[in-house]
Amino acid sequence: MSEVKSFLQDLDDAVLRGTAESRMRALRHTTDLLMTGRYSDDEIWTFGEVIGRLADEIEVAARAQLARRLARFDKAPVNIIHKLAFDDSIDVAGPMLQESERLEPYALVANACTKSQSHLLAISKRKSLEEMVTDVLVTRGNQDVVNSVASNVGARFSEFGFLHMIQRAEGDSILAEQLGLRRDIPRHLFQQLIAKASDEVRKRLERERPAMLDQIQTTVTNVAGELQSKFGPVSRTYFVAKRVVATQHREGNLNESSISGYARSHKFEEVTIGLSLLCALPGDVIERALVDKNREMLLVLAKALDFAWATTMSLLFLGAKDHRITAKDLRDLEGEYGRLNVETSRSVLEFYQSRKNTGPADSGLKRAPALNAH
Repeated sequence: MSEVKSFLQDLDDAVLRGTAESRMRALRHTTDLLMTGRYSDDEIWTFGEVIGRLADEIEVAARAQLARRLARFDKAPVNIIHKLAFDDSIDVAGPMLQESERLEPYALVANACTKSQSHLLAISKRKSLEEMVTDVLVTRGNQDVVNSVASNVGARFSEFGFLHMIQRAEGDSILAEQLGLRRDIPRHLFQQLIAKASDEVRKRLERERPAMLDQIQTTVTNVAGELQSKFGPVSRTYFVAKRVVATQHREGNLNESSISGYARSHKFEEVTIGLSLLCALPGDVIERALVDKNREMLLVLAKALDFAWATTMSLLFLGAKDHRITAKDLRDLEGEYGRLNVETSRSVLEFYQSRKNTGPADSGLKRAPALNAH
């Protein structure tokens, strides 16, 4: 350790009185010593001070060369790694931002929040990226940055990140396709993406991800079967409920309040018919949404209608087994509902309608008017 400190003292004279060539020789020598020796953490930090002091006195090209050498060195001093990563020149910062494993997520976030789009683009190409980093990239990054991080298989995204990219994918067919091809995109967000995608992108994703599209098709097509045998139009009470609710709708009195009242009274058939009319979807699709263990579709439909959480909660309890939901599951569902966007949910509803806008359960029901945006 004393030898390294002595070297640092000697360096002061070299920096003050030396030429550019002598500084370059000192930098190469110092870097060679670091990369070939075995040192303690304190000694490595001191090497970082040495190299950092030299880096302040050399040209951009030399700093870029230094960055390329240290980017893949797993014992590189954190202090010099940070110094180079935050360099204004992307030639210097780029190798560090893209390759160095010594950069912590918080440093990447700070860099992405303060530096240029070229810096963000370099970060987007890292072998792996945590959600806290991608959240910044997708909000602050330009089109090149967002497309780059969307195509990075090692990047992880929060639901916020996915939703933000879906919004940005409107009119950007390249980004829409990249998102649709990601294997980690949740199904309900894939639905939102498809709802907003162009016909060309939708067709390509149907070819590339038939299994995912089949899941959506299953959700929104006729799955009456067992459901219809239990709740369907073969029931006399269904026809009575249909007449009452259809009249209520025709007179303009079918609304959130009436749906909420039906749900709290456990009137499954009235809720099914009422939501079918309000959403312009077949009754069997509504039935599936109400009783499916995966509650995503029901949440999307309720958000598209701009229902309050209290009403949505009543619908969730109505379709739950024994009308029971654990406190934890209810909190999770409330959080998921709060994150949904009304306009985006209405786009998903329009997609459901385009997949199947008639059904055996409600073929005689009048199509609901278009939902007005708030």
